[in-house]
Amino acid sequence: MLSWSLTLREERKLRVFENMVLRRIFGPRRDEVTGEWRRLRNEELNDLYSLPNIVRVIKLRRMRWAGHVARMGEERGAYRVLVGKPEGKRLLGRPRCRWMDNIRMDLQDVECGYMDWIGRAQDRDSWRTLVSAVITFGFREMRVIS
Repeated sequence: MLSWSLTLREERKLRVFENMVLRRIFGPRRDEVTGEWRRLRNEELNDLYSLPNIVRVIKLRRMRWAGHVARMGEERGAYRVLVGKPEGKRLLGRPRCRWMDNIRMDLQDVECGYMDWIGRAQDRDSWRTLVSAVITFGFREMRVIS
């Protein structure tokens, strides 16, 4: 289970780390034109490594877990944490991104952001279809963070 919500900056750092590891695994390539050794570009890494990137895997598992928790009863602790609102005063500044906010952002990528996703998750087949659509549609992982 993922215990924190990912920010765009954290997603970018994970992608950079994954590309660094893949460059280490696949090694440098010899350029056909100049004959010099060079590092692999991101597109070449994506062609060589056919599995989904780490950010997509995290989002897939987060969506699956959210559907599982949404199907739990209201008396279960995980469900209460998912839908509950904390009591007390919140800190000054911008509110932190919650786990549920990440689920909504993933759904907005396939233009389903304002739907009742907890109600949709009650039907497993419908939820699996939605999760596969979120995964295959693509994500905002390559946005430039300023």
